[in-house]
Amino acid sequence: MATHTHTGTTARTNVQKASMLVGAVFLLVGILGFVPGITGNFDQLHFAGHESEAVLLGLFQVSVLHNIVHLLFGAAGIALAKTATGAKSFLLYGGIIYLVLFVYGLIVPQESAGNFVPLNGFDNGLHLLLGVGMIALALILTKGHTKAHA
Repeated sequence: MATHTHTGTTARTNVQKASMLVGAVFLLVGILGFVPGITGNFDQLHFAGHESEAVLLGLFQVSVLHNIVHLLFGAAGIALAKTATGAKSFLLYGGIIYLVLFVYGLIVPQESAGNFVPLNGFDNGLHLLLGVGMIALALILTKGHTKAHA
């Protein structure tokens, strides 16, 4: 019986695993945003804008646009996880995007036309945690690695 010791694939790095996990969570959140019951006030789900009163898990204000962004972000995390460099970029720059969204959510009044995604206080807190967490993953999981390891 022949045994194969080499499958032709390389093992994923921790940063790639993290990117895949974060991407999968974003995909799941994007899907759940379209599921009545998990998303409360589903009949109030609008394409965009603060008028959308749909709330994921009873906390996070969502819209069709918000859900689509989660789906696209998740797909990007999984696609970029193919390389360590791509995974680090997804986590680092994605984290920066989420910190910008956090600041945006603090500055833009919740009932204004500028709140087109829409975002509420729970979204803002989550964006802060996601931004810091994603950046931390990117930096910690690649600390001491050179581009040769990418």
